[in-house]
Amino acid sequence: MKLHGSGFIVTSDEAAALGLGKRQGLERHIRPYRNGRDLTSTLRGVMVIDLFGFEADDVRKQFPEVYQHLLGTVKIAREEQHAKSPTRDAKEYLDRWWTHGKPREELRPALAGLPRYIATVETAKHRTFQFLDGTILPDNMLVAIGSDDAFDLGVLSSRTHVTWALRAGGWLGVGNDPRYSKSRCFDPFPFPDPPDTLKFRIRSVAEELDAHRKARQADHPRLTLTQMYNVLEKLKSGDGLSVAEETIKDQGLVLILRELHDKLDTLVFEAYGWPAALTDDDILERLVALNRQRALEEKVGKIKWLRPDYQIPRYGSEADRARLDDERRTARAADKLRPRQGALDLDDDLREMMPQDDDAKPRYPTNNELAETAAVMRVLATASQPVAITEIARTFSQGRQIEKRVASTILALARLGHLSSPDGGETFALRRSG
Repeated sequence: MKLHGSGFIVTSDEAAALGLGKRQGLERHIRPYRNGRDLTSTLRGVMVIDLFGFEADDVRKQFPEVYQHLLGTVKIAREEQHAKSPTRDAKEYLDRWWTHGKPREELRPALAGLPRYIATVETAKHRTFQFLDGTILPDNMLVAIGSDDAFDLGVLSSRTHVTWALRAGGWLGVGNDPRYSKSRCFDPFPFPDPPDTLKFRIRSVAEELDAHRKARQADHPRLTLTQMYNVLEKLKSGDGLSVAEETIKDQGLVLILRELHDKLDTLVFEAYGWPAALTDDDILERLVALNRQRALEEKVGKIKWLRPDYQIPRYGSEADRARLDDERRTARAADKLRPRQGALDLDDDLREMMPQDDDAKPRYPTNNELAETAAVMRVLATASQPVAITEIARTFSQGRQIEKRVASTILALARLGHLSSPDGGETFALRRSG
């Protein structure tokens, strides 16, 4: 979002004075806010007023304190700017003074309903990607990617994509830092399409990488992402560390950070079917060739969607939409076979999972995390050998539709130490005591 008005940014105390916590519904319109420095340097912890979709009269009636605040800050600033430079943009900004200058109508549907999304700083010394909570509104100097899938985060965070982005993007700023351009770095980048088991392994490492960095910064609030990656680059180059850098290495557990990136790089190379010992030029050559191949495939309608449920209804062919509609009808029909009477507790969820006859498969409970965990544990407890995620999903009536949810549950159980994997993430089994 490009605000065009510092009056939109407020502290938590200012937000409370404007009615947050008192005015019903205002919590949806005063939201956490992040810009580039929040991600790479020190978190400010500010909030932003976001009235997208409102008319001025609606704001005045529903949120009068907010209306007056913007009237005395943003509107005055935009009037002054229009008086200095009466351009068409300045006139449009003034006409809708209570909303952001660039509210990004096209981005909002992509982020709507996601519990989290991927973000990177447009211009930064180190090209890093991380998950942001879905409640956070991104500043215009962030590139927001409408995906909550850790597989996508893992690929983007790998050497493969970073090499591509550094070559495809531009350079900007005092330090001539690399710039991440959506149209040049993201849109044409060909993602790999590995088997589900390998996708899970990439998701697992990416989740750990994201959690590791956040945990280190939570334990050491002055520790920045830039500091951690500065030290990581020095370790890779073999340069010695100063006393201050040794402290950063210890606080950030940078050796673990390096190990996680190395694991991710190896897995993503495997996902492409490439050897691990590639030079940067080798990587670029192979990516360009794959880009051309994908372009030819897309001309004949063969598209590897990153987020089918969102992309196909908007950009897919009639055949793509028909297939998606058919999958949705099948899912709805399965739901109707087992009607629910109001909210059920865990026992009801588990009872619903049981087959109704000898041929029926149990239904995976998607509205209760505890029931999901119990469902997966039940399958693993009755298995005579380690089981793959795809096999677990197939034991339920929804089949492939729930693989991502099953994978998330498996990942959580594995991180808590309840599961073992004899083959590095291909299959899983319960850890047995004794």
